[in-house]
Amino acid sequence: MPVKTFYPTARPPIDERRFVSESVDAAIQRVKKSIADEELAWLFENCYPNTLDTTVRTGTLDGRPDTFVITGDIEAMWLRDSAAQIWPYLHLASDDAHLRRCLAGVVHRQARCILIDPYANAFNAGPTGSPWEKDLTEMKPELHERKYEIDSLCYAVRLSHGYWKATGDASVFDETWQSAMRLAVRTFREQQRFDGPGPYRFQRTTAVAYDTVPLSGYGNPTRPCGLIHSAFRPSDDSCLFPFLIPSNLFAITALRQLAEIWNAEMRQKGFAPACTALADEIQSALLSRGVVNHPLHGSIYAYEVDGYGNALFMDDANVPSLLSLPYLGSVPADDPLYKRTRGFILGTDNPYYFAGTAAEGIGGPHVGRDMIWPMSIIMRALTSTDDAEILRCLAMLVRTHAGSGFMHESFHKDDPAKFTRPWFAWANSLFGELIVSLYARRPGLLAARLPRLSSD
Repeated sequence: MPVKTFYPTARPPIDERRFVSESVDAAIQRVKKSIADEELAWLFENCYPNTLDTTVRTGTLDGRPDTFVITGDIEAMWLRDSAAQIWPYLHLASDDAHLRRCLAGVVHRQARCILIDPYANAFNAGPTGSPWEKDLTEMKPELHERKYEIDSLCYAVRLSHGYWKATGDASVFDETWQSAMRLAVRTFREQQRFDGPGPYRFQRTTAVAYDTVPLSGYGNPTRPCGLIHSAFRPSDDSCLFPFLIPSNLFAITALRQLAEIWNAEMRQKGFAPACTALADEIQSALLSRGVVNHPLHGSIYAYEVDGYGNALFMDDANVPSLLSLPYLGSVPADDPLYKRTRGFILGTDNPYYFAGTAAEGIGGPHVGRDMIWPMSIIMRALTSTDDAEILRCLAMLVRTHAGSGFMHESFHKDDPAKFTRPWFAWANSLFGELIVSLYARRPGLLAARLPRLSSD
């Protein structure tokens, strides 16, 4: 029987929505019917379409679809966030030409962004300048921010590959896109730093240590070993040790995806072996440098290393994270090394794992201690093979949206009413993706009663 909801929709009126997709709206109604918990169904109805409802701006540029995607309450497009925000709609694009054009527009826009600057993480819709224009780095008027993060380039590859797999449309792989991908791989090579630090440096005048990069903007010392340097994490916080392990694993996956596209769709195949060779090189270095012995958990993935034998044991809620590796296709969920790492990061030996009266989950330095990111709870469910664990995650998400009907950036472990960023589309999309994934893989869980939590 259809779920009868007593919760008024929190979506904007249809004439105020940025983009309307009949297939997305139909999917919402179809999935909602399978959800027994009314509040969970309401959250899904609000969150799943939030990116399309509020953040996309579609058009045409140089005869190609063009889609600019803001993060929510920040009027800028992050390569990472925009790719993740539209990812949950890919499976509907094959039979929806209107939606397919919107998604292709993001692929095109991201390629143009990379060609503007492969070291930038966030872009303006045009050359409008930035509040960060005084950062000590090579700012351009098209950039919102220039924090170099490996995952920014990886997400552009992931979206391109995912779009191609979902639609079979290779038209997005035009000369602009090919040039952008070659530049991305060249940037990875530069940031292995075998021949010096490369062209990128970043400093900011700030009292916040994680908002700038030490040692003249090049980062703490490393011993080049084949891993790629990252100045910043996917949280936009600077790295302590510049070899960020989850992002290097993500890069391996992205490089193999690029090789697959090139072998299948390009006449000139020579770039594919270069991608595969770099992926193999990074993987070899990662296994020798990034897998370390924890005194309590044994051999696990470190979060960051420096090539000298120093390692940082933690995880951050932002993706790529160690927790998210199976979700990104970088490791199998049943891999023993991943399972040991998962055991470490989902407990108090991880300094950014917080457990309170409202929920438990992973946060990070970005918003401070005791602040749990819903993204980490969602990712825990997306990477879990345990039905009870997944149901517990759903119960925590239902009880911590503070009546808003949406996910937030973070909330206090003891008081969900203390939250950051009421409009954070990535978290909303990821929650919608979780529900759609359960509908496809474990529909019985959506029909189940959510467990009572210990403090209920």
